[in-house]
Amino acid sequence: MVNWKVLLNIAKKHLLTKFKQTAVAALGVTFGITSYITLASFMTGLNNVLDDLILNQTPHIHIYNEIEPSKQQPISLYDDFKNSFNVVHSIKPKLNQKKIHNALPIIKYLNDNKDVKGAISQIKTNIFYISGSIELVGNLTGINPIEEARLFNFKDYVIEGSPKDLKNTENSIIIGSGVAKKMSLSIGERVQISTVNGTVFPLKIVGIYQSGVSDIDAIQSFTNIKTVQTILGEAKNYITDINVKLYDIDRALPLAKKIEQQFNLNAVDINTANAQFETGSSIRNLITYVVSFTLLVVAGFGIYNILNMLIYEKMNDIAILKAIGFSGKDVQIIFMSEALIIGIVGGVLGLLFGLLFTNIINTIPYETEGLPRIKTYPIDFNLWYYVIGLTFAIISTCFAGFLPSQKAKKIDPVKIIRGQ
Repeated sequence: MVNWKVLLNIAKKHLLTKFKQTAVAALGVTFGITSYITLASFMTGLNNVLDDLILNQTPHIHIYNEIEPSKQQPISLYDDFKNSFNVVHSIKPKLNQKKIHNALPIIKYLNDNKDVKGAISQIKTNIFYISGSIELVGNLTGINPIEEARLFNFKDYVIEGSPKDLKNTENSIIIGSGVAKKMSLSIGERVQISTVNGTVFPLKIVGIYQSGVSDIDAIQSFTNIKTVQTILGEAKNYITDINVKLYDIDRALPLAKKIEQQFNLNAVDINTANAQFETGSSIRNLITYVVSFTLLVVAGFGIYNILNMLIYEKMNDIAILKAIGFSGKDVQIIFMSEALIIGIVGGVLGLLFGLLFTNIINTIPYETEGLPRIKTYPIDFNLWYYVIGLTFAIISTCFAGFLPSQKAKKIDPVKIIRGQ
């Protein structure tokens, strides 16, 4: 029967008599786990910020009318040319409206779908910002500010003013930070905009918008849907775009295809629209996990080397233990216990230092115009990183201690004592 109390006391004595080596082994684990938690938390936090920068502003499904050439040309309607190979040059786009026909019933239909968190309308149009004799090309988007804030975090990108001001102020506008900078505009002032038809309309600035993408901020502005309809001289049912947010992003592709077939509209899902971005994000995450795993493996090899040397130095102790009646299994348990103690102590210290360092990094100021919402370096405080770190510390030290303990188990005490 294994006497755990005696074996653990012997393991404790071994570790304390060689405290420097024990401390180095434990610190090896601590350093590996600390580095893993710090790197994984920081890199994942940064990746989440970059993902949010694009994906938070992108609808899961974007529905619109695409201006494109007709797929069926007049020549294909004649039976005389049915079996001929026809080549048509200089095909022009077919005459169609940007307006979505029956947009309001479609929005109601989508909002009744159990997979849809929300479907909202937009109107997009090209404009000119006028300042004296200067004209800047821009985009004006008519939105429902409160719904945009609820579904697409619109308020997070309004760095001055708020979406409520846009809703409550008639003939108002939230302009991009790039536009405001170029034209020296601020909240409370008025900016004149002109449509492609030459209609000039003054709007009061109630907010500044900053997406983090400078090319967008240099042209983009937002106003109420009703205001855009008034500017364009269109009816209340004039809608050019429908943005859909889902509960499950994986449902985006099949629902987009269903919408295209059912309503004869263009519907682009978020994965198709951001395919290149998703590839870059996946590669960044892969690099993070590979580097983190490498740190843990390096720490495990360090523990193995230290325990291996410890056994060579404890040859006499092992021989004496076997000579007084301890079995090879008892000796193996002693050294496995030492490895496990080093792993637990080093792992717990690694968790504490990892938490400390990530909290320190999370308080370091980091402000950039490209990421207006970020005030400090981003950290992802995910409990799973700590669970994985401690689990790996224990498992790696057990593996690191297994081979040396097997060697200790097979030591012949007679040869050791005779050699002395």
